[in-house]
Amino acid sequence: MERKDFKNIKRVVVKVGTSTLSYRNGRLNFQRMEKLAYTLSALRSKGYQVVLVSSGAIGVGAGRLGLVEKPSETSVKQALAALGQAQLMKIYQKMFEEYNQVVAQVLLTKDVMIIPQRHANAQNTLFRLLEMGIIPIINENDTISTDEIVFGDNDTLSAMVATLVEADMLILLSDIDGLYSADPKTDSSASIIRSVSGITPELEKLATGAGSSFGTGGMVTKISAAKITLAAGIDTIITNGDEPSVVFDVLDGKEVGTHFIAEKVAVKG
Repeated sequence: MERKDFKNIKRVVVKVGTSTLSYRNGRLNFQRMEKLAYTLSALRSKGYQVVLVSSGAIGVGAGRLGLVEKPSETSVKQALAALGQAQLMKIYQKMFEEYNQVVAQVLLTKDVMIIPQRHANAQNTLFRLLEMGIIPIINENDTISTDEIVFGDNDTLSAMVATLVEADMLILLSDIDGLYSADPKTDSSASIIRSVSGITPELEKLATGAGSSFGTGGMVTKISAAKITLAAGIDTIITNGDEPSVVFDVLDGKEVGTHFIAEKVAVKG
């Protein structure tokens, strides 16, 4: 699928990371969140079905308690997730309501991708929400996740959600412009790679680590996510989310970010 064909996109999963939602101290960037709410609400008005995968719960919880670094102890992180998720959804609901857009919270664990009955139940619920014009806001259920049922990062979660809802496209909003030929922070000759038709070992070597002290992802997890979506025939875009309206540019077919081109088109239900 070439970018000129993006006009055929109907169902979109947008993932926003902690480094995009918040400042490095964990405090939420309300102005950016408001722009995100406007953008996704406008997409719904245009007829798109939209799913938002949102990070930030642990960071918000930490911010409420004045913590400046992400804790390492699992039980503390889960407690912060419980505190932060409620606050995060409260903020999202208020912002989306300003644009007359209804949202719903969905918390997932990885077993929805493994256990057939849970997979079917989650899929049916998400399909019904989309049919009702509601934007599901999805996060991992960090409070109860264990090693056996954890996604590990929201890039992977968003890729699995995209396959779960049979999306046409996954858009990963990050704190970087896309995949570069080298680390742009250390190599002035680095250039952005606009399209990728296959993920090779050489390409994976270009990846770097997490972008914020509260985040768990980075380019490594984004490339891993793209592997999942490409296998399912879902095009994926990695682009800078500093201005959430960039989603309009993506769907208009403008050359922004890095486009991971799906080699096949999945059958949509």
